[in-house]
Amino acid sequence: MKRKNVIYKDNEEGWTFMETLIVIAIVLILSSTVGYVAVRNIPRSRMAAAKSQIDSFMAALESYYIDCGTYPSEDQGLDALWKKPDNGSDRWAGPYLIKKVPLDPWGNPYVYRVPGEHGFPYGIISYGEDGKEGGEGNNANITSWDY
Repeated sequence: MKRKNVIYKDNEEGWTFMETLIVIAIVLILSSTVGYVAVRNIPRSRMAAAKSQIDSFMAALESYYIDCGTYPSEDQGLDALWKKPDNGSDRWAGPYLIKKVPLDPWGNPYVYRVPGEHGFPYGIISYGEDGKEGGEGNNANITSWDY
């Protein structure tokens, strides 16, 4: 059996340096576009996360109320949903949350008030990005009674 020598031309062995640079440039352009869109939506995502966490607290507070007959006091706070308060009800059957009460998406603690505003028995507030009461846009308060 004879062996045939296969001879490759220089331009058929693989990608050239210029083709590689073009592919890298295309990948960089696409990733920078996706990154810009993702970064632009972070504030809106944080607001949605705060609303979702407040909804979870509200559901846990209702379970607490069903078991104990009252909502946690302002002194007991939202931590009463995770750990039985020292001065809590004997009927406490928690924990009512899967994890400890987290900070809001901006790293600030949620505010729990008893009684809440507008006739609600409690209120939960995230002060937004600036961590101060009031504000607009990303600094707006997110509350359990407004949305």
